[in-house]
Amino acid sequence: MSGVGLIMAIIIGILAGWIAEKVMRRNHGILMNLVVGVVGAFLGSFIAGMLDIEFGGILGSLLVATAGAILLLFLLGLFTSRRRALH
Repeated sequence: MSGVGLIMAIIIGILAGWIAEKVMRRNHGILMNLVVGVVGAFLGSFIAGMLDIEFGGILGSLLVATAGAILLLFLLGLFTSRRRALH
């Protein structure tokens, strides 16, 4: 998350995780939302960098973190549903 401080990064992570949770129809707690949001921010930043997409500030960081968090939950959903199908 470029251009934001640590406290703002935590707030953005929680918000991104919460938005992703609602979009993907999951039910996590605030701590898991933070984890999903922060990991999603890293994932989203990595992908945005590879695609040469620039973002900055709070809104840009929130959008990229949310997109990354949604992608993360989607990929985790694929993994867990495959795992359940194998048992």
